[in-house]
Amino acid sequence: MARHPLRVGIADLRRRPGTRRRVEESVPLDDLEVSTARVPVGEPVVIDLELEDPASPPLVLINPEITAVGGSICTYEEGCLSVPGVYLDVVRPSVVDVSFRDAMGRPKRMKADGLMARCIQHELDHLNGVLFVDRVTDGEKLSAGLNEQGFNPADVRSIA
Repeated sequence: MARHPLRVGIADLRRRPGTRRRVEESVPLDDLEVSTARVPVGEPVVIDLELEDPASPPLVLINPEITAVGGSICTYEEGCLSVPGVYLDVVRPSVVDVSFRDAMGRPKRMKADGLMARCIQHELDHLNGVLFVDRVTDGEKLSAGLNEQGFNPADVRSIA
């Protein structure tokens, strides 16, 4: 399967000083309920689908929660910096409703679909200690992909 040409990533807020300043000024760090290996405690989830365009602001989700899922169930290839070089199919809902606080600390709700819905689910999984490989349903491809990159398939705790 060909890699999707769109680059997706967690924005580095040091490179987005206006966003970082708004987050720090609007929400006290002790009010943030974010804890994950990828996103340090006290940091919001930030999704940036336009990495090459600094004028396009990233989506800042503080204390995000998926409140509903819908649409169809879709299979799409995912990868992650936590498991570099491994790209495998993951099944996820195509639509999510999310409640969160924005970079100014205001409560927000949004409905996301397509790639944005997938990115939100992927990043919120990190907040819950889940990696995309934990959601892979094809055990043979999972083992092969992990072994190929030097990872131990026994370290994966399948929740699929």
